[in-house]
Order: sequence, then C-alpha cells, then structure tokens
Amino acid sequence: MSSQRVLPQSKETLLQSYNKRLKDDIRSILDNFTEIIKTAKVEDETQVSRATQAEQEHYEMHVRAANIVRAGESLMKLVSDLKQFLILNDFPSVNEAMNHRNQQLHALQEECDKKLTNLRDEIAIDLYELEEEYYSSRYK
Repeated sequence: MSSQRVLPQSKETLLQSYNKRLKDDIRSILDNFTEIIKTAKVEDETQVSRATQAEQEHYEMHVRAANIVRAGESLMKLVSDLKQFLILNDFPSVNEAMNHRNQQLHALQEECDKKLTNLRDEIAIDLYELEEEYYSSRYK
C-alpha cells in the first residue's frame, strides 16, 4: 500500500493484516463456490449408492455454503475494522473538519456581535430620545 504519509510500523502491520484477511476471505469464498459448482455436477455410477452420494454431496454443499457465509461475515467485520481504523487514525481530516467548523462558528460569532452592536446602538439612540422627551415634558 503506497500511502502519501509515512505510517508508524504498528499501523503498517495492521494494514498488512487487513490486506491478508481480505485476500484470505475472498479466496475462501471463491474456493468454496468453485467446489459447490463441482459438487453439483452429475457423475457416472460409482460404487456408492445414489442416495448415499446425494446425501454426502448435500452435506458438503451445506458445509461449503456455511464457509462462504463465514467468509462474508468476516469481510463485513473487516469493513467495520477499517472504518474504525480510519476514524481513529485519520487525524488530518479530523483536524480539517474541526478547523472548518471552528471557522464557521467564528463567522457566526462575528455576525452575532455585529447584530448585537447595532441593536445596542439603536437602543441607545431610542433611549436618548425617550429620556429627552421625558425630561422636556411638562407632565413629570
């Protein structure tokens, strides 16, 4: 895996183990599927009775199908592990997301500050006018 960043040895080892798991599970699915197809072919008469041979092939197909399901579940677990690895170890993108959110919040704060300043100025003007009206009124 050629990466733009240099990964620590433990992370590199972990990624290599993920790659090995992926290849092993895919190989298992492919091998078992191939064997199921081979088993499904009708063969000539053998010394084993047809019923016994059919039961043996039925059992073998069930075992191979279970192996395919196990490999599929292992692949789903691998995807989950890779997502967790990415979330926990992708610090540049996490930092970028945090910086972007921080910029958004600063812009919102500046906007609110401007609105509050304008509101304060308008209230001060209105209060001044009201005080002037009150003190100049003859109905004190």
